[in-house]
Amino acid sequence: MRVGFVGLGKLGLPVALAVESKGHNVVGYDINPNVAKYLQDKQIPFKEEGIQPLLDNNKIEIKENIKEVVAASDIIFIPIQTPHEAQFEGATRMPDERRDFDYTWLKEGVKAVSDSAEELGKYVTVVVISTCLPGTYEREIKPLLNEYVNYIYNPFFIAMGTVLADFLNPEFVLIGRDVEQMGFHVAGLEQFYSTIHDKYCFITDITTAEGIKVFYNTFITTKTVLANIYGEMAHKLGMDVDDISAALSFATDRIISPKYLKAGMGDGGGCHPRDNIALSHIARQVNLSHNIFEDLMAAREDHAEWLADLIMEQDTSLSTIILGRSFKPETNIETGSPAILVSNILAEKGHDHAHLEDANTEQRALWFIGTQHERYRDIKFKEGSIVIDPFGYIEDQTGVKVIRIGRP
Repeated sequence: MRVGFVGLGKLGLPVALAVESKGHNVVGYDINPNVAKYLQDKQIPFKEEGIQPLLDNNKIEIKENIKEVVAASDIIFIPIQTPHEAQFEGATRMPDERRDFDYTWLKEGVKAVSDSAEELGKYVTVVVISTCLPGTYEREIKPLLNEYVNYIYNPFFIAMGTVLADFLNPEFVLIGRDVEQMGFHVAGLEQFYSTIHDKYCFITDITTAEGIKVFYNTFITTKTVLANIYGEMAHKLGMDVDDISAALSFATDRIISPKYLKAGMGDGGGCHPRDNIALSHIARQVNLSHNIFEDLMAAREDHAEWLADLIMEQDTSLSTIILGRSFKPETNIETGSPAILVSNILAEKGHDHAHLEDANTEQRALWFIGTQHERYRDIKFKEGSIVIDPFGYIEDQTGVKVIRIGRP
């Protein structure tokens, strides 16, 4: 199948490589002129597990414009960002203001594809991957389309850094289609996915699919918030939060799965915090009876503040160093990082500290583990240091006070 991509960033490029690895002919376009060089040099500027073999063997053709992509493709994926301003990403305290995502770039991409299809007189299936709040298609996207576009909303449930694995082995595939559009069909996309994996395709209308995508992320935030509340209570009452999580993990009928039930730091990245804040915007607009999305983000923020206070309660003669800036282990992405949120709250409270991905651990200091990087496990901290570990994975060390939060 001839598959095109309009947008080859941290999401689009790994997915394009994965699609090509399944035997499809892939072409693409991106406003970043360096993308062609990434493919030519077989090197990318971000971390993505398992991508190197696909880079080494890639034959993806980069086109000079979107019209050339339309001409060469049967299905066109659009993984263009729908960004939020930095204050809505979760690395700082929540502002009072609420806003929708910015759909400017996505709309420009969709319109360019739609106009190109009309100019070429060619019918194409356009598959938007980007995260959109419920109602976006009807309000922002549908007016841009013409009769040559078969529009499908197909957001992915992936995490940055593991895009390949998450795309090739998803829990399910979500497909939203316009039930009012004559001739609209999803059979071609279902056939495409049958060449990628054998997972179930859940088909619904586009507005419902827009909701499912962000509600999925909200559900993960809920589990993470609860796990961290359990961790704080365990810390204050002498319970073992790892045993609590382990026990609850057996309740697969009613609690669903053990994932995201381990206490540590709040969730982060480019999706979860911003999606909840954006949903709280919609909740205000529709006068929702209770704005639980706001509550979730407030609880996440309160937990970060408690961690900051815990840091400040320790030996004030020691320099404070937060170790780890990325939002999750083994990546370099800092968007929505809960470690940066803790750092910002410390700065707000006037507590002097450093915040680093790697540091000279030969110095005696108060260390706070902000990201659960595996390499931190083997650090030998200098005697007289204090280590605060929200994840409970730093072992006891001679002359070092290790505080494993919620783990007596």
